[in-house]
Amino acid sequence: ASMPRRRPRPAPFRPALGFALALLAAPLLAARPLPEWRLDPVHSRVLFEVGHAGFSQALATLSAPEGRLRYAPGRWEDAEVEVRLPLSRLDFGDADWNEAMLGRRWFDAGRHPEIHFRSTRVEPVDAEHARVHGELSVRGRRAPVVLEVRQNAVKRNPLTLRRTAGFSATAELDRRDFGLDAAPTLVGHSVRVRIEVEALRTRGSASPGEADAPSETEAPATEPDDADPQFP
Repeated sequence: ASMPRRRPRPAPFRPALGFALALLAAPLLAARPLPEWRLDPVHSRVLFEVGHAGFSQALATLSAPEGRLRYAPGRWEDAEVEVRLPLSRLDFGDADWNEAMLGRRWFDAGRHPEIHFRSTRVEPVDAEHARVHGELSVRGRRAPVVLEVRQNAVKRNPLTLRRTAGFSATAELDRRDFGLDAAPTLVGHSVRVRIEVEALRTRGSASPGEADAPSETEAPATEPDDADPQFP
């Protein structure tokens, strides 16, 4: 008589092994590098507002900022940003006034030609809002600043087909923190700042399989992310 065939025993530790592997993989997934983005100087601008002798709120803009950020939706706490604003682009709407503000009494742009911001940590508020804590350097002085940031959109631009992230931010500064203390009876101390930023994702900066896969609401890409834009 033939011996009865033994049935293979199920591996008793297979579920436990799978669970252990999942636990080991979780930190690796969480540590995936964030996509990198570079600021679009055409669609990024900073607006400053400060009181003028009680008559009005004087307005000035700084255009064409330079910088990069690391960001992915849902991972605010890992985000990083560094921005440089060339003071040569400062505009109060009048050439003579611009020249005066760049002089040594005010921004001293000859010795300090840039404003620099670097984030130190990001505090998530919800999926679309966060507080970005960082250091702002103006006129050789450095002081802490908190930006209230809103994520507007992260998707492909329907005109250029380039992956784009858009943000709005606000902050309030005291100009005296940066040595800008001239004309205290004519110019307010508090400076309100509004920031509008668009950033373009650099090629190959995201995880494989994610970088060039448009979502259902995005137009399919026909050009690489770093192609020259076709439209303003």
